[in-house]
Amino acid sequence: MNITVCIKQVPGTSEVEIDEKTGNLIREGIDSKMNPFDLHAIETALKIKEQEDSEISVISMGPPQALDIIKEAYMLGVDNGYLLTDRKFAGADVLATAYALSQGIEQMKKYDLIICGKMTTDGDTAQVGPEIAEFLDIPHVANVKKILDINSKSITVEMDMPETVEIQKVTLPCLITVEKEICQPRLPSYKLKLATSERKIEQITFDDLKDNDATNFGLDGSPTQVLDIFPPTSDKTSEKWEGNGKELGEKLANKLKEMKFV
Repeated sequence: MNITVCIKQVPGTSEVEIDEKTGNLIREGIDSKMNPFDLHAIETALKIKEQEDSEISVISMGPPQALDIIKEAYMLGVDNGYLLTDRKFAGADVLATAYALSQGIEQMKKYDLIICGKMTTDGDTAQVGPEIAEFLDIPHVANVKKILDINSKSITVEMDMPETVEIQKVTLPCLITVEKEICQPRLPSYKLKLATSERKIEQITFDDLKDNDATNFGLDGSPTQVLDIFPPTSDKTSEKWEGNGKELGEKLANKLKEMKFV
């Protein structure tokens, strides 16, 4: 079985500046890490490999520095790594990102199962995974909390829905996005770090893709634009009251009236 896991490098801090013109995060000069949700996607793939004879590949879209998270994936037990990188991909929204990744995946080896984390910590849209599946024209299941069965033809999963838990059996090839509850990620292996230090990472550029129309990628291929983005502000205030139950009750009642809650 060929398993592809989509991973992303995200800022390692919440203190990130924003480009006022493009609305994009300024990632240069800040610490980065692998998107935490993607660690659960990798671990899910590794658990499947323990049951089914599989080969695991990861793909990430980003600048050359994103090679670091692919090397980290190697330390976790991943077999192959691909970096989708080109200036033409810069500034992509979720749709353009999903399209570029779908094009990149088509340049890789044959896939039976694609696994994505639920979302990224720098976007929180949870849209890229399902959109990749739509571009590849394969079935997909989101919010997977448990894999009940998998074989060479299908996968059966539990979906965590808002009010119910649903069971779905999906024919391969397909894509799933996984919740954090699905598994506990393992730590990187120092032995694997040494063993994979010279392992090649394939780089895929715009010129390698089937679609060579630059207007379908990056800012030009993004139907949505950020109008405004800013860090949240905190306006919380607190008061400490002292007194007996009757006094505190009166203070609370007066405060609620003052704030027009009652």
